[in-house]
Amino acid sequence: MTTRTSAPDTSGGTAAAEETVAILSTGTRRWLGLHAGRLDSPAGRAELPVTPRVKALLQLALLCRCWRKATPDDPALEPVRAVVEHAWRQPDFPRLLAHSPGSARPFALVWAALAPDAAACGARREVLERLAADGYLTPRRKSPYLHLGTRFYAELAGLGHELASYEELYADSVLARADGVPAAELDVCQVTDTVFYLSDYGFRATGLDTRARQRALRVVERLTDHCVREDAWEYAAKLLLAQHCLGSDPLRTPSGTAALGMLAGAASPDGSIPGKTARGRAPASATPQVYFRWAYQPTLVTALTTLLLTADRRPHPVPTTASPTARRTR
Repeated sequence: MTTRTSAPDTSGGTAAAEETVAILSTGTRRWLGLHAGRLDSPAGRAELPVTPRVKALLQLALLCRCWRKATPDDPALEPVRAVVEHAWRQPDFPRLLAHSPGSARPFALVWAALAPDAAACGARREVLERLAADGYLTPRRKSPYLHLGTRFYAELAGLGHELASYEELYADSVLARADGVPAAELDVCQVTDTVFYLSDYGFRATGLDTRARQRALRVVERLTDHCVREDAWEYAAKLLLAQHCLGSDPLRTPSGTAALGMLAGAASPDGSIPGKTARGRAPASATPQVYFRWAYQPTLVTALTTLLLTADRRPHPVPTTASPTARRTR
């Protein structure tokens, strides 16, 4: 039995789905603009555990990077960008990255890769030099999935590395070996992050040949259907974006439109997504501080997905000298 709330009707085709995406995008971005500052506020530093708070700021910085690439003139970006820039300028932030030893080096690499222009330049250089010196960018006993993320962020940071190619890392990934594996047994984050790293969140081609891309897309669509059945809101949003990054239009696929309708039905009047799943949503009695902790991540993921889906549908000028085989870049 589903606990999903009633959703807007997306049976009107792509136009109705596009309108739903635009509404979700506006609402989630507005909520983040109003509330993301809590992460770097005195109250947030007092209320939130260090490692989850640092991770949330890194996620916000990734959103800002994609937001700026997709719609650089969007005024709604400014309050979110300001939170990231302020956090990166805090002298104690590099120390906070190392609060949990298990995440210290991956957090440090992401922090350096996503540093805003001119923010924390000296500390950033020190962090990158330390990562290179201790061999973090060389093949070690990391899984292909962790190697893939390390390669992606190392390249964003402009660091040389000795890691395997994207092609080799994909071949060893969970996604490449997922045919025939029941959807319930697949790790959604590993599947979607693999697609995101290969495609730079849709800003470049995945590098997969047609057969591999179609096989990956079948896995992602199958997982999307599963997450819709489970009312898994955050995972469904990630999978919508993964479909897009694989070259599909999730507003035209049955699994994509079902996931979109679920997210639209889940959204609160203020634009936020109130939890990761229908069963794991914020209680009605939650204080604003508690609600923020329940809603932040699923709202951010939905904002990222809908931002990139709506940006991809904006008209692009056609160069007058383009050749017939020229490919549009974003």
